[in-house]
Amino acid sequence: MEITFTKEAIEKLTDKIPSSKKLKLKYDTDGCGCVVSGVAALWIVDEIEEDDQEVETNFVPVVIEKTKMVFLDENLTISFNETANTFMLTSPSQILNPRMSLIEK
Repeated sequence: MEITFTKEAIEKLTDKIPSSKKLKLKYDTDGCGCVVSGVAALWIVDEIEEDDQEVETNFVPVVIEKTKMVFLDENLTISFNETANTFMLTSPSQILNPRMSLIEK
């Protein structure tokens, strides 16, 4: 899996992630009714869980649950939309989440 952050996303995230924390791309299925109806979000977490895998990026390593990687595309881009003041997750073939939140857990 390859994840690339745009310059704008890196600028917005740089001061928000303490060096003691990890950035997690969470495929959240809570309240969605079905696992295939999940929503991607960025979480700032304290530690890596047993099912997590770190993926190197052009910014900081991103943690993703191994069991949820099947729902994400192989090449992902995380950008920042100034107009909506939110992050966006895209792949070459689709927009996975145009208004991705950043949540500190």
